[in-house]
Amino acid sequence: MTGQVRTVDGRVAGRRGQATRQKLLTCLDEMLSSSPYRDVRVIDVARRAGTSPATFYQYFPDVEGAVLELAEEMSRESSSLSELATDRTWTGKAGWQTAEELVDGLLSFWRENDAILRVVDLGAAEGDKRFSKIRSKVLGGITGPLADSIGKLQSKGKTDPDISPAAVAGSLVSMLTSVAGQQKAAQSWGAKKSDLKPNLAYLLYLGVTGRKPSR
Repeated sequence: MTGQVRTVDGRVAGRRGQATRQKLLTCLDEMLSSSPYRDVRVIDVARRAGTSPATFYQYFPDVEGAVLELAEEMSRESSSLSELATDRTWTGKAGWQTAEELVDGLLSFWRENDAILRVVDLGAAEGDKRFSKIRSKVLGGITGPLADSIGKLQSKGKTDPDISPAAVAGSLVSMLTSVAGQQKAAQSWGAKKSDLKPNLAYLLYLGVTGRKPSR
């Protein structure tokens, strides 16, 4: 909506300006899928979007600023993953469905946002606090609800009372996101891409409940 987006110098962008800004972000996202992050130049993004570097600089200070905007958009969209993990049942067949839906959502999210997620991981690994904060938001939106679910199962005597819910949840999310980021490599492990969802769901359910799933 008009009024929600401002240029670098603080002016409110109109409808046409917002469309131009979004096109620049879309083109940048496409380029990140095929080019190393640090090889992407402002002039290349502008050309792909059919505009000029001067126009790019109206909306972003540099390529990194635009990348951070893409990462922020992605982190906001990750709320859909949190919803798949929050206040869900983990018992019986309904619990197996929870595991399947969360894994399916996570694999889809990583496929759709693979390029920007790789940049976020790189920035976080290099100690950039801006990227680390975004990464923590994405992963924390899944880890927190899973830890809560494990804690509730513990309180009801339905899983091992000696495990740490936070440690188990964090480990499960690390496993899931690592595999999600390497979906194209499944064949090199001797697995089919189609094998990932049911087997990850099995491991997730087992990790959360301590029991084999009822399917």
